[in-house]
Amino acid sequence: MTETTPEGRARRWRAILAGRLRRSRWVLLAALAACLVLAVAGGVAPWVTAVAAAVVMVSAALPAPRLPASSAADGAGAEDGDLAALSAGQLAAAVPDPLVIFDRRGIVLHANAAASATFAVRPGLVLAMKFRAPEMQALIAEVLDEGTGTGVVDYVERVPLERFFRVTATPLGDGAGLFALLFKDQGEARRIDRMRADFIANASHELRTPLASIAGFIETLRGPARDDPAAREQFLSIMHDQTGRMARLIDDLLSLSRLEMKPLNPGGMPVDLAETVDAVIGSLSPLAADVGVEVVRRYPGGGVDVPGSRDELFQVFENLLENACKYGRGGGKVEVTIAVDRALGEAMVSFRDFGPGIAEEHIPRVTERFYRVDVETSRGQKGTGLGLAIVKHILTRHGGRLTIRSTPGEGAEFTAHLPLGSR
Repeated sequence: MTETTPEGRARRWRAILAGRLRRSRWVLLAALAACLVLAVAGGVAPWVTAVAAAVVMVSAALPAPRLPASSAADGAGAEDGDLAALSAGQLAAAVPDPLVIFDRRGIVLHANAAASATFAVRPGLVLAMKFRAPEMQALIAEVLDEGTGTGVVDYVERVPLERFFRVTATPLGDGAGLFALLFKDQGEARRIDRMRADFIANASHELRTPLASIAGFIETLRGPARDDPAAREQFLSIMHDQTGRMARLIDDLLSLSRLEMKPLNPGGMPVDLAETVDAVIGSLSPLAADVGVEVVRRYPGGGVDVPGSRDELFQVFENLLENACKYGRGGGKVEVTIAVDRALGEAMVSFRDFGPGIAEEHIPRVTERFYRVDVETSRGQKGTGLGLAIVKHILTRHGGRLTIRSTPGEGAEFTAHLPLGSR
C-alpha cells in the first residue's frame, strides 16, 4: 500500500535516495578521491573542492533524465537491428499472403496490399459483413469471444474465381485487443492433390480393364473351353496381348516417374539429330511396313547438334514417329523434317502425317496423361495415353517445347523445338 502520511513519504524518499547513492557509489568514491587529490596538491582552494564534492553527490542522487520517445526507439532500434523502428503496417506489408488486422469489435484496422487486392478489404470494414461464409463467421466469433488462442479453418472464395485458403486467426500481443487473420493460398496444393487423384484413378482404370479381360478368359478356359483347342489358342493369344498392354503401361509409368524425379538439366553432350532420327526410323521400319506407311526424310545439308541426352531424345522421336505411323496410316506417308532457325537459336524436328488429323479443341490437351482423342482407336493401336506426356517432359528437361498443328482431314504435324548446340 502507498503511504500518504508525511512520515511515510519521507521514508520513501530516503529509500529512493539511498538506492541511488548505492548504485552510484563507485562513481562517488572516484570523484571524492579526485577532489581530495586536488585539495592535498594545493592547487585548488578548499572551498572549490567542497563545492565540487557536493555537486557530485547531488548529481548522483538526482534521477536520470528521460529521453524523448523517438530517441529511445532509435536507441532500441540500433541495438535490435532497427526492428523497433518498424511500424505494424511495414511488417504487414512484408507478408506476401493476405493479412488483416482487426480490433475487438471485428472492425478492420489494417489490411496489407495482398489482402486489399484479393478481397478488397479496407480499414473501417466490419469483417463479419465481408466474409459471410459460416466457417469464417464462426472463426471470427470464436477469436473475439475468447480473446486468446488460435483458430484455423479452410475457406473457399468462389467469386470471381474459385480459390482455396487456409485461414488462421490469432491475437496480437498480450491483451492488446488486436487480432490478425492470415490467408494462406491452398490452390496449388489442391491442384496437385486433384492431379494425383486423377492420375491414380486413370492408371487403375487402364490396368483394371486388361486384368478383367484376362480373369474372364482364365475362367472360361477352366470351364466351358477346357477341352476346346481352338478356343484355347484364341484366348491365350488375347491374354498375351493384354499382358503386353499392361507391361507397356507400367513401362511408360515408370519412365514418366523417372523423368519427373530428375532435376531440370538442359545441358549434356552434343547429340546429332540426323543420326538419332535415322536410328529411330530404322528401329520402327517394321512397324511402318506393317501399316503401309512410307517414311520420307527431309534433312539440311550440314549436321545439326543439340545438347542433351541421346537416349531421351531417341525416346521423343520414337514416340512421335510411332504415333505418326499408327494414327496417320491412312495417308500412306510420313515426312520427317529437320530444320534450323538461327535467329531463334533452335533446331526443329517435325513429324508430318497425312491421316485424319486432330480437331482443334483436342490439341491443347493431347499432352495430358491418359488423354485420348479417340479411346477405342488409341487402345486398338496399343497406345497407353502417356506417350505425348513423356515427350513433353523430356523436351522441357532439354529447354525445348512441342508444337502441334493439324487440320481435320489433312493430317497433323508434331514439331520438337530444341536449343542449338555448338558443333
